Order: sequence, then C-alpha cells, then structure tokens
Amino acid sequence: MEKVIVAFESEKTALRVREIVESAGLASCLVCRSAAEVKRLVNKQHLTTVICGYKFGDETAETLFDDLPPTCSMLVVAVQSMLSMMESDEIFQLPAPVSRNDLVTSVRMLIQVGHRLEKFVRPQRTVQEQAIIEKAKAVLMDRNGMTEDQAHRFLQKKSMDSGAKLIQTAQLIVDGAWTF
Repeated sequence: MEKVIVAFESEKTALRVREIVESAGLASCLVCRSAAEVKRLVNKQHLTTVICGYKFGDETAETLFDDLPPTCSMLVVAVQSMLSMMESDEIFQLPAPVSRNDLVTSVRMLIQVGHRLEKFVRPQRTVQEQAIIEKAKAVLMDRNGMTEDQAHRFLQKKSMDSGAKLIQTAQLIVDGAWTF
C-alpha cells in the first residue's frame, strides 16, 4: 500500500485527514507535526507525497517544499487567505474547509503525480553501461542468429530469472562467462 505523509501543526487536523485518506483506501499515513519530521521521513523512506497545512512551528510549507527531493509532490490544505500568499506554482492547493470527496480526489491525483515524477527522475544508464548492453546484444545476435529485439528480450528474461540487473547479465555475456 502507498504511504503518504500527513503533516499539520494541529494534531486534530492531522488525525482527521489521516482518517479520510486511510478509510478511502488510498494510502497509509505517517503523521508529522513539524517540517523537520517531514524531511527526515521523506529522505529515510523515499516517500513521494506530502499533505500538509500552510505552516509549521519551524517553517512554512513553501520553504519545506524547496527542501524536498524533486520526486516529492505536496498538497497544502489551508484557508484561501493563506493559500493566496503562496508563490510556488508547483505546490497543489486545496482551500479549507474541504469536502471528503475533494480531499480523496486530490490525494489520489497527488499520488499519481508522485509516481510519474519518480519515473521521470529515475536514474538512467550511463554511456558505458549502454555500450556493454549493446555489445552483449551483438554477441547474442552473432552467435545465435537473434534479431536485436530478440536479444534484448533474452537479456531481460535472463536477468529476471537470475535476479540480476540487466547490466550484470550483459557483462557476463560480454565476458564470455555465460554461453548460450
């Protein structure tokens, strides 16, 4: 199940938001009362979604957002007068009081955004790693008469079957440790 952070200065508000999110089956919630707690949890557990109020005892939501990784999305729930003070276009906003349905819909969307951001920011292969994979495919194509697509699928399947990363399997083929 997904995990999201619910962070409000008011414990009552945090628990109410947690109850709504969890009862809708969207995610399990980790409750925080300060921006410092949020930062620790995001970095420790690699979470991508934060639902919070406008400010904490130690800083505002906007300042907190600037310190979070780019894979993290934020929904600020606050009265409209507070939301109108926010300058960042990257933070989702929901004016309070908020209906249960609006909160559930917004959190669902925020979780999806977090997944997309995570995929977009995920590290890519280095040039050297890509060269090894291409060389392994060439070896498979030459030895076994495979097409490039067949060689790539073969590499993927062998990697999954052995529990190794694709680059590790490719390196074994290039080194001649695996013959097929």
